[in-house]
Amino acid sequence: MTELLRSDDPEPSDRLPAGPLYIPVRPGPHGCAVRFFRTPLGERTAVGFTSEHGLRATLGPDQAWIRLAEHALRALTAPLGITTVTVDPHFTAPAPAPVTSPVPESAHSSALRTV
Repeated sequence: MTELLRSDDPEPSDRLPAGPLYIPVRPGPHGCAVRFFRTPLGERTAVGFTSEHGLRATLGPDQAWIRLAEHALRALTAPLGITTVTVDPHFTAPAPAPVTSPVPESAHSSALRTV
C-alpha cells in the first residue's frame, strides 16, 4: 500500500499545535479569567485566535486577551472538563442588546385589540 504524503492527506493524522494564541479573557477579582464559549451543539470550548486582528474582528475591539500556547490553554481547561479548543472561529452570536426600558402596558393592550 502506498503511504500518503502529508500534503495528499485530506485529514492529517497528526494534529499540529496552533502555537501561541490570543485567548479572550474577562477581568475578575483575582486577575483575568479565560472566557469559554459553546459550540453549535452546545459543548463548552476554549477559543484561541492566531492573530489579534482575528480576535478583534470576531469578538469586538474592546475584547481583552492574553497570549498562551495551545498546550497551556489545554492544561488550564482540562481540570474543568473542557477538552475542545476552537482556533480562529469565524461565527459568534452577537452580544445581547441592553434593555433600555420595558414597553408601556398601554402599547401591549392596544396591540392586542388590533389583532
